[in-house]
Amino acid sequence: MVGSPPMADGSAGPQMDARQVAQRIRRRVLAHVLDHGGGYLSQACSSAEILATLYCRVMRLGPSIAPAVPAPFLGPPGPSNPEAKSGAGHNGPRGESLDRFFFSPAHYALVLYSTLVEVGRLGERALDDFNRDGSSVELIAAEHSPGIEAMPGSLAQALSQAAGVAFARKLRGERGRTWVFMSDGELQEGQTWEALAAMCFHRLDAVGIFVDVNGLQCDGPMHDVMNVEPIVERLRAFGASACEVDGHDVDALAEAASTPHQGSPLCVVARTDPCRGMELLRSRIPKLHHVRFRDEAERARYRALLDGCEQG
Repeated sequence: MVGSPPMADGSAGPQMDARQVAQRIRRRVLAHVLDHGGGYLSQACSSAEILATLYCRVMRLGPSIAPAVPAPFLGPPGPSNPEAKSGAGHNGPRGESLDRFFFSPAHYALVLYSTLVEVGRLGERALDDFNRDGSSVELIAAEHSPGIEAMPGSLAQALSQAAGVAFARKLRGERGRTWVFMSDGELQEGQTWEALAAMCFHRLDAVGIFVDVNGLQCDGPMHDVMNVEPIVERLRAFGASACEVDGHDVDALAEAASTPHQGSPLCVVARTDPCRGMELLRSRIPKLHHVRFRDEAERARYRALLDGCEQG
């Protein structure tokens, strides 16, 4: 199903331009990184179009039912803490015909929060308490963070969670789809492939998976650390339906979401550039995982880049 995101009053408004949203995501993340002395910047470069397309053109979600400024951390979930909440409310209410979204790479959190702001699911002041003690707006997203349905673990656990939810929804006869956003580094984890095997065995064709394939992970290039290519062929060997697209082409991303895949989960392998829109980052390759400015001169160059974006 493909649907436009709702307006603030819950009505179906005009479809947002995913390209413009992606540009604003990058700009917001860059501004935040400049103000805080560093952060996960290349992840915004590679994934902005994917997340913008998911929220603007692919996922069928209801209006946010969570505060525009996230509530503080209320403690871990459990029977002794009825006040605990997940961050899923920013993706709207649950409904048998509505979609669910699982965000797997927790270190991409700032990119997700920025996306939620740009599509009107978080307020402009939502990031004021980012990475502060007692805040739910975590540096590394947890189950209480905005837009997060369940704690994705240290890496690669959200796909298993999504598989369980999708299986339950299938048993209940629900019509909504379950979407997952992943990084290519998670394809180095065995749990990813176990979850995929289970989804294929149970024919969970209401699952759609978008993988940000930017070719880098925290220890360097993927092909040097542990090569996972050929990705599409491996996914198909497990029984999934898989296609490959330019991860910065919003039309190709949206079209890929509608690829026929009866009887199997759909995997969209989105090839991306970890420096997209920020050529300054190329001088840092392959050390892009977390950017800290070396000196004030470098910070000034990135500030000039931001100023240019705002003027444009």
